Amino acid sequence: MTDEITGGPEETPAPFAEGGEADSASGPPLDPALDPHYRYLDRELSWLAFNGRVLQEAMDPRVPLFDRLLFLAIYYSNLDEFFRVRVASIRSLLRLKKRKRKKLDLRPGRLLRDIHFTVTSQQETFGSLFRGEILPALQENGIFLLDHRNLDPEQDAFLRGLFRERIRPHLDPRFLSEAEDAPFLAAGSIYLVVELWPGRSMPMASERPDYGLVRIPRALPRFVVIPGEGHNVIFVDDVLRLSLGDLYPGWEVGSSYAVKLSRDAELHLEDEFEGDLVQKIRKGLERREIGPPARFLYDVQAPYALVAFMRRHLGLEDEDLVPGGRYHRLEDLATFPRPRNVGGLVREVLAPLPHPTLEGAPSILAAVAGKDHILHLPYQSFDYVVRFLEEAAGDPAVERIWITLYRVAEDSAVVRALIRAARRGIPVLALVEVQARFDEERNLRWAQEMADAGVRTLYGMPGMKVHAKMALVSRREGGESRLYAYLSTGNFNEHTARVYGDHGLFTADPRLTQDALEVFQYLSQEIPQPACRHFLVAPFSMRRRLLEHLAAEGARARSGTIAGAVVKLNSLEDTGMIDALYEAGQGGLRVNLIVRGICRLRAGLPGLGEGIRGRSIVDRFLEHARMFRFVNGGSPLLYLSSADLMKRNLDRRVEIAFPIYDPQAREELEHFLHLQLSDNTKARVLDADQENQYVVRRAGEPRVEAQEAFYRWLEARLPPRR
Repeated sequence: MTDEITGGPEETPAPFAEGGEADSASGPPLDPALDPHYRYLDRELSWLAFNGRVLQEAMDPRVPLFDRLLFLAIYYSNLDEFFRVRVASIRSLLRLKKRKRKKLDLRPGRLLRDIHFTVTSQQETFGSLFRGEILPALQENGIFLLDHRNLDPEQDAFLRGLFRERIRPHLDPRFLSEAEDAPFLAAGSIYLVVELWPGRSMPMASERPDYGLVRIPRALPRFVVIPGEGHNVIFVDDVLRLSLGDLYPGWEVGSSYAVKLSRDAELHLEDEFEGDLVQKIRKGLERREIGPPARFLYDVQAPYALVAFMRRHLGLEDEDLVPGGRYHRLEDLATFPRPRNVGGLVREVLAPLPHPTLEGAPSILAAVAGKDHILHLPYQSFDYVVRFLEEAAGDPAVERIWITLYRVAEDSAVVRALIRAARRGIPVLALVEVQARFDEERNLRWAQEMADAGVRTLYGMPGMKVHAKMALVSRREGGESRLYAYLSTGNFNEHTARVYGDHGLFTADPRLTQDALEVFQYLSQEIPQPACRHFLVAPFSMRRRLLEHLAAEGARARSGTIAGAVVKLNSLEDTGMIDALYEAGQGGLRVNLIVRGICRLRAGLPGLGEGIRGRSIVDRFLEHARMFRFVNGGSPLLYLSSADLMKRNLDRRVEIAFPIYDPQAREELEHFLHLQLSDNTKARVLDADQENQYVVRRAGEPRVEAQEAFYRWLEARLPPRR
């Protein structure tokens, strides 16, 4: 069965249809627990399981209709990036000589087959969900998705007029010919390949049609609202299909089929240590647009002759070809036009709450001077971070400002505050990570603007990304300098702070601010490495200190002392850390994992992970915070961090994990973790087989949805309004 949205089953490309690659000629180890394929789940398949959890949110009938559409869009966007980055990298391994491939820890051909099998199943679910549930539910609410074949005369006339006035000026129709060079297909753009038959005045050249090519400009909105009873919406693709005859006068226009080419988006800069990093990034961005194909998505209904022609004409390989549906780039479902009265079709908005102490404070710096303050995003407003920087920029007592910028907003109030400070003569150092994938261009632009304004701008570190999230302010007080810091698990980005779940700490505690200063001194090459006493810093001390904490908890558990660990992450991939977790769990330590995305550890697996329980929460907010909690014999240690337990984070990035010393901040974070571990509504079990089963609510157990419950808990703690 096929589906006009996502097409039919995604066929295995030809190179993967052969006999496959043997795991090992010597057979499996005698002890299965020593076999890497038994000990660790595959990274890529684990990521696909995560994207399956996103798709589950779209499947959940408890989720309002337009939010289900949004999760479909997120699923599709995630998958497209996965092909551009991960699948493209795996496919590059197939180009290695067989002798070199045998030395790899993975078998790329077999892995690609597994990936395509999983993606095929998910796409079939996507299509049947959209066709069988989402569209009928929209129709029940008077919302209709039409196409160019089911319009009434008034709608037809309206769209033809819209095409002539608003759309035609953006189009550059082409002819495709075997005798001419193929046009360049822009990465990620949708094209219509049009069948063209000779008109009456033309001689018939062959029994096959000629072809035209029309790019759907990104400048056009993807959907058009059209007149008629109810709320009527149509893809802009179908508005073009309706008027293709205007683009090819004299020809008989046949069917048209959508295609989209994704290109390899990886910049491959991880191991480059020489030369001008900024110039490498700029050249890498140019290569991204013209890079090798990662996936040529075509309409599964397209005739074989058309697909074969495009393959030859564009110089594609068999493995580039991936069948899809009538419409591509379905991340645009996030922009599906809504009627004025959406009623219960969207979730209740959880507007950011005021912070109970910072909201009424005349000065953020003065409030932080008295005590630490924890900020929970997006439950509370990011405005306090902006106020912190704006206040520092306008304070004559401020001597200096340091900050790390990994991903910033398009219209960044954070950057504007830094520019204002520099123009007032305050020395500002901004470490801008220009290797932040897909945000490189924006980061380069802001870095240039800051440099022009007098900000000392450093462009990351060659061979190592700077992923730590810190801002530090030095202020002259009573003849001495005092440091104020904002330390966070998330970016200095006003946009993502509305949807990413993060925690940030405002502090003037010298134990923390002095460590932050040492990290900045290292980043600006004033010292060879930071000698932090309280921070865990990658790539220097984080791995070692975390392993020490786990070993200590394991020893306490074996001796019968109170022990336990909670690890909350985006991704758990590093095999050394996984082995340490296995060892601790086998010694009797109870470990609770909360992992949003990749989890290569096989939680609950007999003989390995039976002491480890894993869960993943996918809900309205993107779980983004990283946290490490160790019972520590009854005096808990709690760290917030920017780092996942991935080899790249621990060994090839500058990351920090910072301890929480303030009792109130710790209380709030402990309650947050309690709710996350109690969630029985949006939590899925991370088991050894990646089945994505929901956590079962036991009889009599109250319903807990961690994100909303934490919001309501914070709301209840607000002082009464006067």
